[in-house]
Amino acid sequence: MGGMSGRAAGAADRAGNSDALEHLARIGLIAYGVVHLLIAWLAVQLAWGVGGGAAQADQGGALTTLAQQPFGEVLLWVVAVGMVALAVWQAAEALRWRGNLSGSGDARKKAAVKVVKSVAKAVVYAVLAVLAIRYATGGGQSGGQEQQAAAGIFGWPAGRWLVALIGLVVVGIGVYLVHKGVSKRFLQEIDLSEAPAQANRLVTRLGQAGYPAKGVSFGLVGALLVWAAITFDPARASGLDGALRSILAVPLGQVLLTLVAVGIAAFGAFCFVRARYPERT
Repeated sequence: MGGMSGRAAGAADRAGNSDALEHLARIGLIAYGVVHLLIAWLAVQLAWGVGGGAAQADQGGALTTLAQQPFGEVLLWVVAVGMVALAVWQAAEALRWRGNLSGSGDARKKAAVKVVKSVAKAVVYAVLAVLAIRYATGGGQSGGQEQQAAAGIFGWPAGRWLVALIGLVVVGIGVYLVHKGVSKRFLQEIDLSEAPAQANRLVTRLGQAGYPAKGVSFGLVGALLVWAAITFDPARASGLDGALRSILAVPLGQVLLTLVAVGIAAFGAFCFVRARYPERT
């Protein structure tokens, strides 16, 4: 068993240190940034009624917008490949840190946190890769997936409570992202030792704006899931688009939604800068 674990960790190290994977992961970060910029633009359109605000202000809407551009299919495949590379990179990180779980004290705690974060990121990137492939092959769907998924889970034993639990977890992620941005904890994950002072300030400002905005979006998505569980109404589980539309419904909604859109755009720009610098280990 120990030999298998050692071989897995060695393979993970080789994968994580692969120059080809690193270059693809950088492309993936840029693609991830583009997706966030497109979501931000769709959110601004939604806030101010540009184009009727009909487009879904979420990942699906962003990929649809990308597909409508010249060479849209090629761009979608670039996004898909980049997301796959990011997913593999994070999976390799999880395997690499898994070998430290047998330690004790702070080392074991750090390894556990790294594994959980890497697995979560790998899942997010893999889902976005699948979506990009679907849109590239003409099989993308706009809207309704969240409601269908919630309706399916409601049919499971204790499915209503599971939806509520998922919602609470998503709210927790949102709170964590807000804290990460406000406390500048994201700087602990990036090696800026060789970055000029201007780049350091840029990364800091973008992260301070981007992470809280992303956290607010996550929190609202989770709250909608919890509300769907409470009311036993899967239609209320409306994902990111529904979360952004809920902001629009409150007083000063246009201004608040615009601020969130600016923050999401800042996170997209943060991904661009992030692609330039390695992750701190």
